[in-house]
Amino acid sequence: MAAAPVWSVDPRTGKQRERVAVEATAREVDAAVRAAHAARDGLADRAVRSAFLRSAAAGLEAAGDGLIETADAETALGPVRLTGELARTAYQLRAFADIVDEGAFLDVVIDHPDDTATPPVPDLRRHKVPLGVVAVYSASNFPFAFSVAGGDTASALAAGCPVVVKAHPDHPALSELVAGVLRRAAAEHGIAEGAVGLVHGFEAGVELIKHPLVAAAGFTGSVRGGRALFDAAAARPVPIPFHGELGSLNPVLVTEDAAAERAEEIGAGLAGSMTLGVGQFCVKPGLVLVPSGAGGDRLLKSLTDAVGGTGAGVLLDHRMRDAFLAGVRERAELPGVEAPVPPGAGGEHTVSAGFLTVAASRLAEPGAADLLLEECFGPVTVVVRYEGETEARTVLSRLPGNLTATVQLSSREAAGEGRGAAILAELTPLAGRVLVNGWPTGVAVAPAQHHGGPYPATTSTSTSVGGTAIERWLRPVVYQNAPEALLPRELRDDNPLGLPRRFNGVLER
Repeated sequence: MAAAPVWSVDPRTGKQRERVAVEATAREVDAAVRAAHAARDGLADRAVRSAFLRSAAAGLEAAGDGLIETADAETALGPVRLTGELARTAYQLRAFADIVDEGAFLDVVIDHPDDTATPPVPDLRRHKVPLGVVAVYSASNFPFAFSVAGGDTASALAAGCPVVVKAHPDHPALSELVAGVLRRAAAEHGIAEGAVGLVHGFEAGVELIKHPLVAAAGFTGSVRGGRALFDAAAARPVPIPFHGELGSLNPVLVTEDAAAERAEEIGAGLAGSMTLGVGQFCVKPGLVLVPSGAGGDRLLKSLTDAVGGTGAGVLLDHRMRDAFLAGVRERAELPGVEAPVPPGAGGEHTVSAGFLTVAASRLAEPGAADLLLEECFGPVTVVVRYEGETEARTVLSRLPGNLTATVQLSSREAAGEGRGAAILAELTPLAGRVLVNGWPTGVAVAPAQHHGGPYPATTSTSTSVGGTAIERWLRPVVYQNAPEALLPRELRDDNPLGLPRRFNGVLER
């Protein structure tokens, strides 16, 4: 049977643009993984790795106009959004290059023998080494930042791990172009092009997670798809780490004082956040607790005006459009649910933004309204009207894990008066990032960032954004009583590489 062709599709029309590639067979997946495995030695030198990452960033920028044009044709995200995302991706590559040069991620610890300790301490030298080939599963909604050259790839390469990327079917042409940029950058520094593999097709993704030479995987996508791959990773003869980002409601709690103080501002801010990128951000606020009463009513009026004035938009593909329309229809038909601004079809290929409302009492116990506690991808949010703190806490107690949780406080509460600190403590178990008086859309690439959270937000405790994302692709190794002449240079007493380390209990920088 001939391999199925891979087409680039215009989401604005639903029409095929061009034939890009063919779906990879099991044999081709095997070849890509083995080529990546063979390229490991080329990534062993940290100076070479960091130079490669910087060349990749420069290559993306140099090819920017063509890449953005292709990305827009395949995703309809628009040149402005895509230009910013490409800049973020290049910045992220350079940030990981800096991390590689610094070397602190190796966590070097050296302890000389100590016979006076109980029990005696032998000569111990510890650092971290790369896991091996990493399978990367691209996301649909960030064709640069969470795709072929995105955070999983950048952090894996920074760790010294070659990658094989499963391209997302929503942007296959862009995936091929970006992979070409990375491979050319690799070749500039004597790294085999196989260090960045690319395969297309659903079955290729399944074969990839099963391959015995794949040592770890990174995924961004749906709960259903991510859970299937997570289970496959665990069911292998040798299970591997699977770092998946699956789904998130990103709840927001508006206090009564905050609604009384700045209802209009909060309503407008919520509208901007939930409709940003046609609601296709993984950190879109999908459930918002708003107090009953005059302040909450003013907030909903502001939200209604702002969302009602938002134009129709194109989702990433027609499958997502169909799922959005079915999802909002099923939610709107639940008992007690109202739609002040009905979300739905905006045109033949577009969707219109909207929001639903429900009383907190409907969500107090498991039942028919449980669907409202699941993510609906697209420009919609659910506003839960609550009566008093007890009702709000009851709803929060029923929420699954999330990437983010937000609280909107009044100026008095933010200054430490009232329950501000207690609310933060209540939100902390729910999410990996807790925000105060902001909106979750927008994830800064910074050393302190954490983009992850309790399941089903992610399948591990790691982050996929920020410097510590590199830790996912490393494992610690300690050498005991090894002659110094045999040790890696990173673990020698004279520290020839000038690495930050802990030497006999003292932190050296």
